[in-house]
Amino acid sequence: MGFGKGCHLHLIDGSAYIFRAFHALPPLTRKSDGLPVGAISGFCNMLDRYVENNSGADAATHVAVIFDKGSHTFRNDMYDQYKANRSEMPEDLRPQIPLTREATRAFNIACEEIEGFEADDIIATLACRAREAGGRVTILSSDKDLMQLVGDGVEMLDPMKNKRIDDDGVFEKFGVAPNRVVDVQALAGDSVDNVPGAPGIGIKTAAQLIQEFGSLEELLDRAEEIKQPKRRQTLIDNRAQIELSKKLVKLDCDMELPFGLDDLEIRDAVADDLLEFLNRMEFRTLTRRIADRLGKEPPAVIEAAPEADAPDVPEDAPIDHATYEVVRDAEALQVWLDRIAATGVVAVDTETTSLDEMRADLVGISLATEPGVACYIPLAHRTGGGDLFDSDALAPGQMPMETALEMLRPMLEDPAVLKVGQNMKYDYKIFARLGILVDPIDDTMLLSYAQHGGLHGHGMDALADRYLNHQCIPIKDLIGSGKSQVTFDRVEIDRAAPYAAEDADVTLRLHRLLKPRLHRARVTQVYETLERPLVPVLARMEMAGILVDRQVLSRMSGTFAQKMAGLEEEIHAKAGRPFNVGSPKQLGEILFDELSLPGGKKGKTGAYSTGADILEDLATEHELPGLILDWRQLSKLKSTYTDALQDHINPETGRVHTSYSIAGANTGRLASTDPNLQNIPVRTEEGRRIRQAFVAPEGRVLVALDYSQIELRILAHIAGIDQLKQAFKDGHDIHAMTASEMFGVPLDQMTPEVRRKAKAINFGVIYGISGFGLARNLRIPRAEAQAFIDTYFERFPGIRAYMDDTVKFAKQHGRVETLFGRRIHTPDINASGPGAGFAKRAAINAPIQGTAADVIRRAMVRMEAATRGIDAKMLLQVHDELLFEVGEDEAETLIERAREVMEGANMPVVDLSVPLIVDAGQGANWAEAH
Repeated sequence: MGFGKGCHLHLIDGSAYIFRAFHALPPLTRKSDGLPVGAISGFCNMLDRYVENNSGADAATHVAVIFDKGSHTFRNDMYDQYKANRSEMPEDLRPQIPLTREATRAFNIACEEIEGFEADDIIATLACRAREAGGRVTILSSDKDLMQLVGDGVEMLDPMKNKRIDDDGVFEKFGVAPNRVVDVQALAGDSVDNVPGAPGIGIKTAAQLIQEFGSLEELLDRAEEIKQPKRRQTLIDNRAQIELSKKLVKLDCDMELPFGLDDLEIRDAVADDLLEFLNRMEFRTLTRRIADRLGKEPPAVIEAAPEADAPDVPEDAPIDHATYEVVRDAEALQVWLDRIAATGVVAVDTETTSLDEMRADLVGISLATEPGVACYIPLAHRTGGGDLFDSDALAPGQMPMETALEMLRPMLEDPAVLKVGQNMKYDYKIFARLGILVDPIDDTMLLSYAQHGGLHGHGMDALADRYLNHQCIPIKDLIGSGKSQVTFDRVEIDRAAPYAAEDADVTLRLHRLLKPRLHRARVTQVYETLERPLVPVLARMEMAGILVDRQVLSRMSGTFAQKMAGLEEEIHAKAGRPFNVGSPKQLGEILFDELSLPGGKKGKTGAYSTGADILEDLATEHELPGLILDWRQLSKLKSTYTDALQDHINPETGRVHTSYSIAGANTGRLASTDPNLQNIPVRTEEGRRIRQAFVAPEGRVLVALDYSQIELRILAHIAGIDQLKQAFKDGHDIHAMTASEMFGVPLDQMTPEVRRKAKAINFGVIYGISGFGLARNLRIPRAEAQAFIDTYFERFPGIRAYMDDTVKFAKQHGRVETLFGRRIHTPDINASGPGAGFAKRAAINAPIQGTAADVIRRAMVRMEAATRGIDAKMLLQVHDELLFEVGEDEAETLIERAREVMEGANMPVVDLSVPLIVDAGQGANWAEAH
């Protein structure tokens, strides 16, 4: 039967699939010959998922993957600068392109490309013909250029977000219906494809013009009617360029095709052909998975020559929950302990009643010794579902917890047995609270983070999906969600066991895969000296917690509430009437409708934007925005700190126990959560006062040690800025010296205002600040701020050279590195559009911030040995600062030893050409110590 009514055509944008696969996955090579195959692997997995999901009422009857062929098309003949600014294809991707076509044919899916035409034109022609024939069309792509095809039976599906794009979706993107998308694109141009458009006219303005005049042709014919002089002249002067732009963006829906719609009828894969291709690519897991689904034996594995520096990872059996054991007595547990003693490696995971390790109760423990060889030891499952009148008795078939822990203790503390965990810090704390110190350890989350920081997440579910092609049992399937959610101890043992044992099994498999790759990625030192040893250090800090005076917080909350009430009265007076100060909508109406302040912009909801950046700009025009900013600052301090911190005080310890995420930030910085103690403001008096609530117990003091301008010192070293290096060596005021260099002001005539400007530039440059950003910070004209930055680069040319070299390296290698070898991947560095600037700034800053993070990590790891014999605890790390609690009579000794460790933490790995200096202070509370 020919293509017609009732048929559904899927058109897959092949290039989008390829680039998504290439940029989303870590580099992968075929072991037999070193051929890059990462993009092919991702592409095949995406095709396989497509095939698996193509079912139900929405299933395709016809499908094709459409590719670009070559870079020269008929549009280049129209305009030789079309796509001229596209970056070169990455070298690792080039040899994979032909193999993606072969992969498509191996899946028995139509694979089409035509010389001289873009894939979009082939898609457009097929979509139009399918629509004319009475069929439906779904285009699997998020490419905005294809949105002009939407409507009358044609829709788009963004396969990455699983989001459908119909007429409403197109209007949301372009502000016009699909049939006018080309008009908007012609006006706005496209920097990615180098389509010129009308200078100074963006998507929003273009949409308004097309809506007003109906079409591009009508707009250009009636351009004299446009009220804004600049916009009117732009359209008149650039008419030819705009008309050319429309020809460039309009898709060709009438191509001559060497095939028809009937040729695209969906076909089942030929098992032998597909498995042969996947086996040749050495995609063993995918080969096995598809073979199982097709009921075929996997082909014989192609043997690769073993690598001398990295042993091959053995192939693992598929994950089968039926193979897991539930250990219910001492005799069965002893069998597992004997097995662990023989292997010397065990994956360990704990199941508990809460994510808060300081309040969680242990429910069970899972172990794995080989892939597929895993067990669950239930210890505290309860009968009943957790309701008020349910039984709280232990469920039958469990060992006494004391018995199990005493049997497990020797193994968990045995230096000859490696304990492997996923986010091992959690399990370490659970066992430590029970008096068991787990050692030695490995952590699969950190193994991934050391190798692929910046590329993807490092949680178990993400890693299992990425590296094992396995979807773990979701926890919500067991405990539910919302009001019906129960704690894990209320889950039946037979349902809990597969979930818990799977965690240990997956962890062991990931360890076998990721650990051998450390050496190949040249990050063994990073993992072994910065990541793994930090786990017990942070665990002990988090367990120690910091004492918080609830009464101080309560008094501050009251004070803040009074100040907020006073500010509200002033705000209402300046506004001319009462309104809800916390309502952005009402505030926007006051500022822009009633007070007629400039710069009002409405968002999608129709309300004005009233963010901090907008209010800061308006503060020079009127007093009201400044008062609002003050009110918001107090409101945040009250809600986020003085009120919320009281809820975080542990009732058993009287302390606040934050949790540090080692793999939270790409640069290696630690992130503090539940509560976040790293973002307490210190620039305002009210913010500094909050630190007064963090106190030392009687007879003890808090000691704060803080690196002085560490990131500027690292910048001076990396960029080779002799003036800055000498100033640091001589102990000069770096901001005054910079001001003197830039503005020609002698040091003895330096004013606070000039020094403040230099300080803002010094720190702003590290974060890639723009003239606009500096202007806002200093509240000076943008031109003046840009002149400051230009002068800065003239005086310190090494900084510009460092920035350019770093961006170049990132574009070539897809990553940057710290002085200690930490790899920080930059997957968006070659992107175009609004995110491009951010990606470059992040790449420039990462080696500096990352090196500073590495330095303080090394100091923390060494601190315990250096302070042995002193009654001191390390409590907090706040980026460049460490906070300790120590006996009053030993504070000076602690400062001396800790300062020595911190100032020498870079050695012997990195010999900095500038000294690291640490400032120290002590007091009864954090504010006094800092």
